Amino acid sequence: MIELIKKLTEAWGPSGYEHSVRALIREEAAALADEIYVDGLGNLICRVGHGGKKVLVAAHMDEIGVMATYLEPNTQYLRFTGIGGLIYTALHGNRVLFEDGTVGVIATHEAFGKGRTTAADADSFFIDVQDETGAPRVKDGSPASFWRETQTRGQRVVAKALDDRIGCVVALETMRRLNKQAAHEVYFAFTVQEEVGLRGAKVAAQGVNPDVGIALDVTATGDEIKNRKMAIKLGGGAAIKVMDGAHIVPPQVKEWMIARAEADRIPYQLEILTGGTTDAAQIQLAHSGVPSGTISIPTRFLHTTSETIDLSDVQACIDLLTGLLTNDIPF
Repeated sequence: MIELIKKLTEAWGPSGYEHSVRALIREEAAALADEIYVDGLGNLICRVGHGGKKVLVAAHMDEIGVMATYLEPNTQYLRFTGIGGLIYTALHGNRVLFEDGTVGVIATHEAFGKGRTTAADADSFFIDVQDETGAPRVKDGSPASFWRETQTRGQRVVAKALDDRIGCVVALETMRRLNKQAAHEVYFAFTVQEEVGLRGAKVAAQGVNPDVGIALDVTATGDEIKNRKMAIKLGGGAAIKVMDGAHIVPPQVKEWMIARAEADRIPYQLEILTGGTTDAAQIQLAHSGVPSGTISIPTRFLHTTSETIDLSDVQACIDLLTGLLTNDIPF
């Protein structure tokens, strides 16, 4: 599983430009699904099984990034805007990777003066893509992802884009466990453009028209010093969502997940996220409404290049999703 995590997290794929990640996932899923197709927005849809309820499982392929907006005259300094939710205090000194392989370094003005405390928006920063020639390297409108190699620390994985490539890993490993033997007609949707408004999930849900929806995504933790008051920790097991900023999980969906976890002796914790949401927030609104829930992977340092997970939580999420898809759905 580590090799798959490394492959997907190091892949290039900011929102709207998920094609490289999609190709990697399609290669992994080729022997695991009964049917694979790409919809009009770019979601990769993999069907496993036939009969029973129609279940949509969504994990988003995209990651936050930046887009070059303006080249300062007579320089190789780029102005940029964010693709998804940037954390400005985490930008200075970070590297970004453009699709042609150009590596840029983000810097803020007066980094050792007022810039260290007044970097309030993207206008406070620029990207250095200079080389010794001074020739233009990056055009306006070029997207970039953040760049950092994936590393392990015992059971912990530290990487960029674990949001939400680790959800994609949970989906793929569950497909492997199912071995085309799901008790239901399951559509694994690897969605696009989640970080800019859950756009892929909206299209996927309208296309599949499921009876039940399950999102796979990361969630924040409450086990950091002076962090939010949140009963989620690394190593505590799969996080079963109760509610977030745009999704109140129906009680029957929450209880279904809890009952399955307890029946299979899978460690779990209950997630209440006061800000942010997942693809389930869009799935629930499809057609006349879809009962939907979320299995979350606890993750520290979200939306940075050093997002951190525990592999035991990932395994618990795989076990829980597999159990849900191989047993009856009681609603």
